[in-house]
Amino acid sequence: MPSGAQTGKGLSQADVTRINAVTETFVKAALAKDWATVAGLYLDDAVVNPPNEPAVRGRAAIQAWFEKFPPVTDFKASNVQVEGRGDLAYVLGTYTMTLAPPGAPGPVKDSGKYVEVRRRQRDGRWLIAVDIFNSDLPAAPPQK
Repeated sequence: MPSGAQTGKGLSQADVTRINAVTETFVKAALAKDWATVAGLYLDDAVVNPPNEPAVRGRAAIQAWFEKFPPVTDFKASNVQVEGRGDLAYVLGTYTMTLAPPGAPGPVKDSGKYVEVRRRQRDGRWLIAVDIFNSDLPAAPPQK
């Protein structure tokens, strides 16, 4: 069993606090367009499953994917449920964001939800192993 793993018990309040701190760091870094910091919150072999796109695998590919993301002008994320055991946790959350896509007539607002799988590292940080997110807004109609 990995060092520090809890047997038969859920997460401690300290674990939940550390998980929430990673989410806060993600939001601050995204607003600063600091995609290297965002990518550093993912495991080396993490997978991001963005909507309407193939999975993005590996920290370097995740950073490259975020670097192409439209500028984020407002972003809030809230971890609604955090559960886990030992060195594994899952996070259910909601987000709101405003994007400024190049060429768009104005800001684009979005709100949605995410599911993350996190793994505790030896230093106590809870990095993202799997991330999936999608919008609550209706899909845009297909272009003709």
